[in-house]
Amino acid sequence: MSPAANSDRPGAGLSRGTVLLLAGTTGAAVANMYYAQPLLHTLGRAFAVGAGTTGLLVTISQAGFVLGLALLVPLGDLTERRRLIVAGMVALAVGEGVAAVAPSLAVFAAATLFVGAATFVAQVIVPMSSHLAAEHERGQVVGTVMSGLLIGILISRTLSGIVAELFGWRIVFATAAAVMVVLALVLRRALPRVDPTSDLAYGTALRSVLTLVADEPLLRQRMLLGACAFGAFSILWTSLAFLLSGVHASHYHYSNAVIGLFGLAGVAGASAAQVVGRMADRDRGGTGTTITLLALLGSWLLLLLGGRSVVVLILGIMVLDLGVQGTHIGNQSAIYRLDPAARSRITTAYMSAYFLGGIVCSSFTGALYAADGWGAVCGLGAAVSLLALLAWAATLRRVSIPGASERAALSARARTGRSGAA
Repeated sequence: MSPAANSDRPGAGLSRGTVLLLAGTTGAAVANMYYAQPLLHTLGRAFAVGAGTTGLLVTISQAGFVLGLALLVPLGDLTERRRLIVAGMVALAVGEGVAAVAPSLAVFAAATLFVGAATFVAQVIVPMSSHLAAEHERGQVVGTVMSGLLIGILISRTLSGIVAELFGWRIVFATAAAVMVVLALVLRRALPRVDPTSDLAYGTALRSVLTLVADEPLLRQRMLLGACAFGAFSILWTSLAFLLSGVHASHYHYSNAVIGLFGLAGVAGASAAQVVGRMADRDRGGTGTTITLLALLGSWLLLLLGGRSVVVLILGIMVLDLGVQGTHIGNQSAIYRLDPAARSRITTAYMSAYFLGGIVCSSFTGALYAADGWGAVCGLGAAVSLLALLAWAATLRRVSIPGASERAALSARARTGRSGAA
């Protein structure tokens, strides 16, 4: 029997091997959305467009992901999840293959939109890991899987930059397609079967997402925090390649390979953020969220100073990614306690807000950098981070995580559709 093939009973617990497989798969899947980011200036030259236009590729990718979240992630509550995950990996392979041979920016952008939508698979894996984890380890398991996700985002930039420098940008996307095919085959054999947690019809399930948002103040609170956190993350990584490549009178003039290496700075911060998951398991998630939001705000001073000092810039990246990942882990540890039978739909609501925050912020960032440079970008990032901290302070005493009896009642209603009907 495969080491990953544990019981699919909710709360049965997960082996370390299964957790690492889920973390690695989540990171590999979501990385597909970010291979282009350190190459924006290279893609601009290849397709003869400017920084403002190539910066929109980030927005297009995130818009595709929001579509996948809204329309496909709820299927995680309604269908057998192993089959859904494998299908998502195959779709990612198709999208990356088209990007690799794209003859124009329009085709590349269409492939980017498709890949963004197919990346929904990562957000099926996260609630599945929470579903299978034992109660006492749920925060730590979610933290490990989410660390795999963010590390995948960050390492994708490093790998993309190095491969593009050595072999050309098209090989980056061709290699990504091949990796997705291999992973689809591995997951088909290694993952346990996980049956649906709800018998709702698809249309009812989609409508129930809005009902969950309306009924759950905790979910609304964490959606706002997530939107701001990922908005700050997108502001940094949309503009960083322009700063490091020498756009807008920057004194940095690095190659694709060197720009990609800056992703490694964020890995340290993302890894350190796992402690927030352990704090959540000990009912100290609120303290962890306060600390990570303060780190997120403080990182922008370091990043501003980093416009002239590479050492300070790297430190700022580390602190920002610690803040983003820690906030995200705290958010998901909290919202997955709301309703065990509706975790995929809760994920749809939360992650839609999360990436909408990224879309809004990244859509302004490329043009803002082109117009006013790095200082203006850091000002925007600080403003978004301050909004998150103020929202947290304003709602902290009014919103609480439900206890075990409340979660059981929510789960019973979700299974029968009474909490999810429009």
